[in-house]
Amino acid sequence: MTDHDEGLPHLHLALEADGDGAHPAAWRHSGRPPGAVLTARALRDVVAAAEDAGFGLVTFADSPLPPAATPGAGPAGRVEAGTRAAHVSVLTDRIGLAPVLHVATTEPFHLATQLASLDHASRGRAGWVVGAAAGEADLATVGGTALPAGGLLRETADVIDTARALWDSWEDDAVVKDAATGRFLDSDKVHHIDFEGASFTVKGPLITPRPPQGQVVVLVPDALEADSRADVVLVSRPDPAAVTARAATARESGAPLVFAEVEVVLDAGTPAAERLAALDASAPWPESGRLRHVGSPEALAALLRELAGSVDGVRLHPAVLAVDLPVLTGRVLPELAAAGLWRAPRPGATLRDTLGLPRPANRFAAPATAHA
Repeated sequence: MTDHDEGLPHLHLALEADGDGAHPAAWRHSGRPPGAVLTARALRDVVAAAEDAGFGLVTFADSPLPPAATPGAGPAGRVEAGTRAAHVSVLTDRIGLAPVLHVATTEPFHLATQLASLDHASRGRAGWVVGAAAGEADLATVGGTALPAGGLLRETADVIDTARALWDSWEDDAVVKDAATGRFLDSDKVHHIDFEGASFTVKGPLITPRPPQGQVVVLVPDALEADSRADVVLVSRPDPAAVTARAATARESGAPLVFAEVEVVLDAGTPAAERLAALDASAPWPESGRLRHVGSPEALAALLRELAGSVDGVRLHPAVLAVDLPVLTGRVLPELAAAGLWRAPRPGATLRDTLGLPRPANRFAAPATAHA
């Protein structure tokens, strides 16, 4: 049972931490030369600041294509999201780490293995933001062709189902490490999944033991219509009423948790509206369908208090991380904490612990029997 089910006033907070921020001109405020890739130190600093502030989850966007198509228009490339998450996994101890991996351009077996490895490296703090890049140029990066009508939704369902089956292909006690007999695992507790989807087959089993969480936390954008397969549905709607309506639909479909997607431009020395105008003068920020807050940190805190009545959490997309993140950590989060709407994760907690999600039973394991 989640906090929302129990009626508790609690809002989970996630931060999108790709590059320099959500605005396409954010790189101009980074202090880096045009075209430069985000450094490992800068990545560590952002994630450390988010963890120290008490965010429960940080996500890492990604795309099969470079972020900027023309020189001087932004970073020319970036390290793959799963690698970024793995890099910071051993430098953190409580914040969840969720890279975007795309279902149409990532081989499902490799996707499941990478995420299971991240869960082991982070000791149970891995998540997966399901990516939906499936344009002609995206698919060309892996030699793919255009998906048929409805193909992306089918591919999404198939890849999620395959990953979940692969994470269960090792039972929790499959590894025995018996030095006396030289046995590393109990082969009877490692299973082939024999999955056949619309465009691929997977025999399994996975090449890594079951993730510490049992199942990596799966976050699915609401547009992919996979609410029943998600642990968290990410709702992108332009106003609170539409967020509330879509959140209700997700719950009816069986989603345990629902997060609202919120883009933020905050007052920070300069009024937020002036900041946004200056950013847009360099590169306009296209409408994404997400709720967008442009204004004071106090008004954002009020918006989040309003959203807490209909969603379990929010994923914040700061326009410029270097400018907006300090305001979030210094003014918005403390106000939410004072109102009893938010609490930081505890050190050593798994992401499932932080989100109040149970650890799933393994589908292949025999059910435990009660003893008289």
